[in-house]
Amino acid sequence: MSSNIAVKPAKKISGRVKMPGDKSISHRAVFLGALSEGLTEVENLSAGEDCLRSIKAFQNLGIRIDPVRKVEKESSSGFSTQSNNSTLKIYGQGLSGLKEPVQILDLGNSGTSIRLLLGVLSGQNFCTVLTGDESLQNRPMRRVTGPLEMMGAEIVGREKGNLLPLVIKGGKITAIDYKLPVASAQVKSAILLAALYANGETRVEEPAKSRDHTERMLSFFGAEVTVNGLRVGIKGKPSLSRGKISVPGDISVAAFFLVAAGLLPSSSLEIECVGLNPTRCGIIEALQKMGMEVTAEITSEDFEPRGNIKAAGSKLKGITLKGEIIPRIIDEIPVLLVAATQAEGRTVFEDIGELRVKETDRIQSMTSNLIKMGARIEEENDRVIVIGPTALKGTTVESFGDHRTAMSMIVAGLIAQGETTILNTDCIKTSTPLFWENLSRLITF
Repeated sequence: MSSNIAVKPAKKISGRVKMPGDKSISHRAVFLGALSEGLTEVENLSAGEDCLRSIKAFQNLGIRIDPVRKVEKESSSGFSTQSNNSTLKIYGQGLSGLKEPVQILDLGNSGTSIRLLLGVLSGQNFCTVLTGDESLQNRPMRRVTGPLEMMGAEIVGREKGNLLPLVIKGGKITAIDYKLPVASAQVKSAILLAALYANGETRVEEPAKSRDHTERMLSFFGAEVTVNGLRVGIKGKPSLSRGKISVPGDISVAAFFLVAAGLLPSSSLEIECVGLNPTRCGIIEALQKMGMEVTAEITSEDFEPRGNIKAAGSKLKGITLKGEIIPRIIDEIPVLLVAATQAEGRTVFEDIGELRVKETDRIQSMTSNLIKMGARIEEENDRVIVIGPTALKGTTVESFGDHRTAMSMIVAGLIAQGETTILNTDCIKTSTPLFWENLSRLITF
């Protein structure tokens, strides 16, 4: 039975907190650890269910992955689903060390797992069947399968390889030059991972800069990667190895804490050791433009910069967010919509059509929920206008099976009049199992 969360209005959020390991980076650590030669130990790995799907997939592909320490309740794969993070050892077998799986690989709700795995499987000499839950089965894959077929993979699925389930038979991968029609880190990453199996150099060009965790980590593991503006190049057939990697805290999870702090008067919050990758810091830039008192300081940097963020209660103003910043805040727009309901004037979000093909249509899920709470919102195609400030009223809202919608509505509930109930919040476990427990410890009601 799905769980619900009842949220009461809060007075402030204060204290110091660390975020769970970054989900995007955790996925890539598992992938490159599995494709490396020898042992890779990953610290601070996200324990969300999405990352567990990546782990389980590589276990089914013949890679030994062991937890270093067991924490609280474990999933069937042996990794915690209830703690913020896990530490594990990955015994990589090199680029050619994967084995044909006996069973269908079920990636659950994880779009990152399925798309990056398609890239890796493009270079294998065996056949694999991939599927996911109902939501993932309706998310578009042609943007990934198209360029992978150009590189030599054979992929069959519903709607000409657009929808799961998919059958992929790896082939002799050829290096390509590819221009992405839409900035997408997942599509870029799938091509770069497939390019590991190609002779020569593969180049990918984006219309705008998306998160660059894959190219950073590929370099960290020893691949020859070049970055020139919006163009990324990688030479095939590298020998990958690392030994140890530590995942920084997840700034996309931190966004919910930051917005809550900004919207609640007298709040004072510090988030420690969080990832501060420039392609992910759009949330800080957006909140600063809205007038929020928020600062970030880098304290260390290896393959990813990381540091501390401080935030305080602030009076917000409406702004326009569009163009190059959108790929850098695409996961944070749901909670920015909540912030916009409390900003003075009009807040305009443009070029956000990508939100319609996430775990749910996040434009529809967020606007319908917030309108139900009394917000003034206009929605059209890839554009949303929020007119504020509005005193939100507590009511019953729906997660739509989407973790970011659910967590955003929890933040909305903290600033609403009366109690807000968010239905079907089990989806939060896909990314942040202890989100509400960690957030509520910092709140004064």
